[in-house]
Amino acid sequence: MDCTRCQAETVAFSLPSTYRDPALLPDGFADVDDDGHRREPALHRATICLRCLTVRAGPVDAECDESGPSALEGDRVDRIASTFPRDADAAVPLALALACCESMAHNREPLSALLECVERAGVDPLLTIDRLLDDPSIEPAVDLERRRHQLEQLHYG
Repeated sequence: MDCTRCQAETVAFSLPSTYRDPALLPDGFADVDDDGHRREPALHRATICLRCLTVRAGPVDAECDESGPSALEGDRVDRIASTFPRDADAAVPLALALACCESMAHNREPLSALLECVERAGVDPLLTIDRLLDDPSIEPAVDLERRRHQLEQLHYG
């Protein structure tokens, strides 16, 4: 599947049950009820673009379960960038955090929680973003350089 934003190749990955919690999902990933509360999403996977790092929600897919080959780890992550975390415990929340960066105003709470998840997995999320910005094959759709300062304030402020 190709990215809808830049037409580069994407990698599909499953969302472990931990990251299906509406409180951890970027705006647009979870349905909102009539009272404005996020509901459990009817999706179990997402895609990330290899060039622009755009992350999109995807529907339930029989090939994308938590134990299947579509976990975001190891060789699948190497296709994104050598600096992307190789372990799903850090890679999935980092990918979702990148999706949150599209609208930080709407995603402050999930973004903060996701950055903490990345850090708990033993990865420095801001250093990883810096390294992604230094990768010549990556052209983020979101201005991560500008958002980096905001992320630092949100995470450590």
